[in-house]
Amino acid sequence: MKVLYTATATAKGGREGHVRSDDGRVDLDLSVPRELGGAGGEGANPEQLFAAGYAACFESAVRYEAAQRNIKHDDVSVTCHVGIGPREASGFGLTVRLDVHIGGVDHDMAQTLIEAAHRDICPYSHATRGNVDVDVSLAP
Repeated sequence: MKVLYTATATAKGGREGHVRSDDGRVDLDLSVPRELGGAGGEGANPEQLFAAGYAACFESAVRYEAAQRNIKHDDVSVTCHVGIGPREASGFGLTVRLDVHIGGVDHDMAQTLIEAAHRDICPYSHATRGNVDVDVSLAP
């Protein structure tokens, strides 16, 4: 693979620390959610950051696929839910649910677009395949 761009970020202090990208565009305190035994603080957490990245990337993949097929649409949005919990074997694992809304496109074509985006285009989908349970569904 020919790398076109590399994002770089450094975390210090783990889930209760700070994360900063090398260019300073991401510069966030981190907090452990209460559900994971933390204080809940005002900082972001890694699952939120992953959900934001996956949602944005998947929406772009859907828009790209629609453009490749000359499909006009009114609106596209993706809501990504990232869950974390203990794995049966050991450690922790993630689950992902993508709720995709595509306005102005009939249901069958919208389903075709999200399936193609997930199967062929989105690098987050490629990276998680076989590693993370990802449920992609068409939202109203």
